[in-house]
Amino acid sequence: MPDKLDPYRRKRSADRTPEPVPSAPSVDSSGDSFVIQEHHARALHWDFRLERDGVLVSWAVPKGLPMDPKTNRLAVQTEDHPLEYADFAGDIPEAEYGGGRVTIWDRGTYVTEKWSEREVMVVLAGQRVSGRYVLIRTGDKNWLLHRMDPAPAGRTVAPTEIRPMLATPGRPPSSASSAVFVVEPRWRGVRALAHVDGGRLRLRTGDEADLDQTAAYPQLQALGATLGSVTAILDGVLVPASSSSALTYCVFDLLHLDGHDTIGLPYTSRR
Repeated sequence: MPDKLDPYRRKRSADRTPEPVPSAPSVDSSGDSFVIQEHHARALHWDFRLERDGVLVSWAVPKGLPMDPKTNRLAVQTEDHPLEYADFAGDIPEAEYGGGRVTIWDRGTYVTEKWSEREVMVVLAGQRVSGRYVLIRTGDKNWLLHRMDPAPAGRTVAPTEIRPMLATPGRPPSSASSAVFVVEPRWRGVRALAHVDGGRLRLRTGDEADLDQTAAYPQLQALGATLGSVTAILDGVLVPASSSSALTYCVFDLLHLDGHDTIGLPYTSRR
């Protein structure tokens, strides 16, 4: 009988990596657990693993599991992992396969509704993700990951096009006014909206935010990796340093956060 963990062991050495490297698949497997690990390797992705027949059947999902049925995600099947990997979190040395930091993003149990060579349908019950998902094979290792249930209550899809709020002429309040006003500095730089989704950043600049300038500011990509799976739309100004090539992104407004529209909230709440 083929050893399902042989491809896994060939890529790793217990002397060089803190990952578990068991000699054989587990024989004690209930087959109903899952784990999602956030993996800050050369490219940020989320490892989606389902326990089955003594191993964790695994897919790398570059932008994480979709939270609404309108969004599909690429999932690339990787080698089966040992069940012990469900508890692994730590730093894989950079020189090793998959080098980078691994954290447990979610875990729980699942129910199998269908499992074939071309389609896997499961119902997840986790702490952060619950619902019916289907994986559909589209190539040798490539699968499409789709959420079949509606998005969680109150969650909306982040708008792809949104305009920044611009200042308009007005008069300061009189001393007798009961209105509350806040003064903001006017930063000298480039107005920019940052769209972060699935750990990736898209940057749009200008007063109408109609120019895609993502490639022009590669140093800001770290913002996407920092937010990880959190979706957000930030409004701010790119302020260059006066004596170097350094750049500061001064954020002064939050327009969308993790599936929730914040534009209708009061100014102080968005802060």
